[in-house]
Amino acid sequence: MTAPAPIPPRVLTVAGSDSGGGAGIQADLKTMLALGTHGMSVLTAVTAQNSLGVQGAWELPADAVRAQYRSVVDDIGVQAVKTGMLSSAALVDTVAELLAGTGAPVVVDPVGVSKHGDALLAAEALDSVRTKLLPVATVATPNLDEVAQLTGVTVTDEPGMRRAAAEILGYGPRWVVIKGGHLPGEAVDLLTDGSQEHWLRAPRLDNRHTHGTGCTLASAIACGLASGQDVPTAVRGAKEYVTGAIRAGFALGGGIGPVDHGWLTRPTG
Repeated sequence: MTAPAPIPPRVLTVAGSDSGGGAGIQADLKTMLALGTHGMSVLTAVTAQNSLGVQGAWELPADAVRAQYRSVVDDIGVQAVKTGMLSSAALVDTVAELLAGTGAPVVVDPVGVSKHGDALLAAEALDSVRTKLLPVATVATPNLDEVAQLTGVTVTDEPGMRRAAAEILGYGPRWVVIKGGHLPGEAVDLLTDGSQEHWLRAPRLDNRHTHGTGCTLASAIACGLASGQDVPTAVRGAKEYVTGAIRAGFALGGGIGPVDHGWLTRPTG
């Protein structure tokens, strides 16, 4: 008799769809597969999106989001959850309530704008992100634009990243990763829980095809947490995975291409 196959760690993404396949749900599921976990999804919005930008977005009703979430969690179960595009206060409130009752690590990517500068979060939803979503986060992963949206802090250097981290931690997440990729010089991120700091550095890569980096990092962190890693280990591993994906990013269409989620197994040479 053949022994049953082992069940991989289960990771759930709650996010929007990117029809171009570089970010959103599609990037999350590709990352989860690449890192040896079973990815599941709750769709919050459908976007018409390509390498040039977002041409349209349609939010799903809160009841549809709740039904998807309960369907997965109540039957299959989850060992980590990652959130992405939650475009309205109603969706933020709904998802925050669901997360609070789940008991699994949560990685919150507070998506505010796309890589192309398209708004993906209504202004009136910002307060719900601060007061409802961030307090249930194990790790929050804002980039510098999202830091400015949420806190009003404009970061121009590494000391500014430390100030931004303190502001975000004030909203209640256990850990925060301030992503400093928009600063000049090395690609540096700051991981901190307010008492310990981890500065994660990688060389600046000469590749403009970086669509999906934020989604990919957050999903990779969730994969590490679902696999039983502590937060610093999961974030370090995610940083290494994203750096490799950026290095292998490729051109698609006429604009910014995606990172390569399959770089770990892609033949070279």
